[in-house]
Amino acid sequence: MLTIGINYSQMHDSSACIVRDGELLFAVAEERISRVKHDARFPHLAVQACLTFAGVTPAEVDEVCFGWQKPGALFRHDLWCYMTGRLPLTYLNLLNTTRYYLSMRHQQSGARVFARKFGPVKARMRFVDHHLAHAISAYGFSGFDDSAIVIMDGRGAWEATSIWHGRDGRIEHVLTIPFPNSIGGFYSAFTDYLGFVPNSDEWKVMGLAPYGKPGANLDAFIDPGAAPYRVRAKRLNNGRSGNSSAIAAVVGSPRAAESEIDDRHKNIAYAVQDYCERAMMSTVRMAVAKTRSRNLCLAGGVALNSKANGKILSSGIVDRIFVQPAASDDGVALGAALAPYLDGGGRLTNRAMRHAYLGPAFDDEAIETALKTYKLRYSRMSDPAATGAELLAKGKILGWFQGRMEFGPRALGARSILADPRDPQMTAKVNNAVKFREWWRPFAPSMKKEAAGDFMESATDSPFMILTAQVRADKRSVIPAVTHVDGSARPQTVEREVNPLYWRLIDEFAKRTGVPVVMNTSFNLRGEAIVNTPTDAVRTFFSSGMDALLIGSFWVEK
Repeated sequence: MLTIGINYSQMHDSSACIVRDGELLFAVAEERISRVKHDARFPHLAVQACLTFAGVTPAEVDEVCFGWQKPGALFRHDLWCYMTGRLPLTYLNLLNTTRYYLSMRHQQSGARVFARKFGPVKARMRFVDHHLAHAISAYGFSGFDDSAIVIMDGRGAWEATSIWHGRDGRIEHVLTIPFPNSIGGFYSAFTDYLGFVPNSDEWKVMGLAPYGKPGANLDAFIDPGAAPYRVRAKRLNNGRSGNSSAIAAVVGSPRAAESEIDDRHKNIAYAVQDYCERAMMSTVRMAVAKTRSRNLCLAGGVALNSKANGKILSSGIVDRIFVQPAASDDGVALGAALAPYLDGGGRLTNRAMRHAYLGPAFDDEAIETALKTYKLRYSRMSDPAATGAELLAKGKILGWFQGRMEFGPRALGARSILADPRDPQMTAKVNNAVKFREWWRPFAPSMKKEAAGDFMESATDSPFMILTAQVRADKRSVIPAVTHVDGSARPQTVEREVNPLYWRLIDEFAKRTGVPVVMNTSFNLRGEAIVNTPTDAVRTFFSSGMDALLIGSFWVEK
């Protein structure tokens, strides 16, 4: 059976994947190909990339699976929220809800667009409940036979948070907390209040939080310790969805975008993160109690909160945790594509996912063609790992473009910017001269998995850079560029069997410096998607302060 999974909601992060007989072959977000950050349009470029990789035509696809319910479900829930006062009933809100419903209905939730783009097909069009698609995407790649599954995001159709039980390849629904009682909605409202872009810049709040101190009281907006947590959405919205005036009435005026960050903003960010962590912890406790499983699978946009994930794991509430690397909405394509395998009492094969290198790759011929097109001087390398390690040891900042692109928001050594973690000034150098982003945002360490225990107190199996843990006290001065202000880091543990070239780069760096760790951040500039093609890499390299580009077997310096 050949299935295509699609995330398409006109909201954000459209994506597609292709699965053959239960094996995930390829997955990519539309933004990586279109170059439009968080692209919400129908992912026709991503679908075509899936077909091309698999070497099939649209006529050969058996099912096209969308990770969303049909739009009537969302429309009916919004109307219910308006009538019951859970959402503010305003002319603009009702207009936007109705327009969205009519647009998605006209498109048959994307099925009509698929047929128009790819011609008449025999494939069945399937619409999978959004949180079920999230749950399958987490449990179906966890490798856990028995697991609690928790989905937390801004919203699905009617869902905000849901708990499921995965067992013997099947998934059973336990409970749903309906929107707008949403942890993601709470976090996004304060992201907006702090002058950032909601549903996009929540990372910035998480990165800013350790600079703050306890004291800001947000009890007016959320009770994180209740079982389940309770977001006071009506008060948060204060008559208009997205309005910050209710927050301002409690904690002061909102921050203007791009303005200075003061101590009050830092303290509010600290509180937002703290309340979020407590709400997530409460939900996980409930899930463990109801499923009686000490394995945990997480998905949904809130599951990208690496700080909270790390605290859940280190708390002892669970024994093992799996966070699907594309935990946000782009990842529902994976769950949607596997949904047909549950039909008729079927079971998921549940193969443990150990890497996210699921996107496009470019051979040396394609890379060299791009370099020649731009008339660049370049050298061929016999050993990119050794060359890269030598440059890093000399303090150079590298663009690293190798193999298949990662699926999900993290660069994991395929489309990365790399630097020396030993230099305490490197964070500022890369933020200012390369990424052009805010000073407080931290960078992550990629380390050999077998050395992780020497550097981290926990999270020693973290292949997707999605768990935050404390750096051992004696190592913080060794790798200051990847140690955050609170002593934490968000590690990627690199396995030789999974990414041998990247592992060897880190190993070669360790031979020269004694430190089996490199500083890793995504290969993109602020506001842009991670690079996909050699052309993207060349353009980004020459638009930033990187010193060298190691792309395939070639080396370019400025």
